[in-house]
Amino acid sequence: MVELLRLLTWLSPAFPTGGFAYSSGLEWAVEHGIRDEPTLIAWIEDLLQSGSLWTDAILLRRAHRGEDVAELGLALATTFERRLETSAQGSAFVLAAAAWPGTAWDDDPIPYPVAVGKLAAAHEIDEDSATLAFLHAAAANLISAAIRLIPLGQAAGLRCQAALEPAILQTLAANSDELGTASWASDIASMQHETQYTRLFRT
Repeated sequence: MVELLRLLTWLSPAFPTGGFAYSSGLEWAVEHGIRDEPTLIAWIEDLLQSGSLWTDAILLRRAHRGEDVAELGLALATTFERRLETSAQGSAFVLAAAAWPGTAWDDDPIPYPVAVGKLAAAHEIDEDSATLAFLHAAAANLISAAIRLIPLGQAAGLRCQAALEPAILQTLAANSDELGTASWASDIASMQHETQYTRLFRT
């Protein structure tokens, strides 16, 4: 039970990674077409099935298995803001994780999913549980951003979270060799966000 307790803590919105400050380009996308539940669900599904969250899931698994994938994870960040998002949250996660000693942190900066995978492995939390919890938290963070941006009500946000369960489970089953992305709209949104006139989020 302690493993579940730690996962709930590490991937809670209250854990100080600053996740609330990032939208993964969603802020720009809301200005250009994301207006309701169906379009938001489709956007996050794309990230889960062929975008940054797909890559994050595989990087987390490889880090959990002891592979040195920190540099690879940073190289796979498709834009400046995507790199900022994963490295800043990864560094913040490492700092907060000092409350649970026993992990050697040799990489700085370190991508967020790589940091989660390393800490989970060090505390003997199984790979599937860590990946599932990470994906759930990432989807929830994007929905939280959408609730503020669209705006979208809390009940609608919960419907989106429920609707994304099949996509999350599909990504959980990703083959660790299928590393890479093909979510062009998300990449463009991330690049366009850098010069967006009015911004609430860092990415």
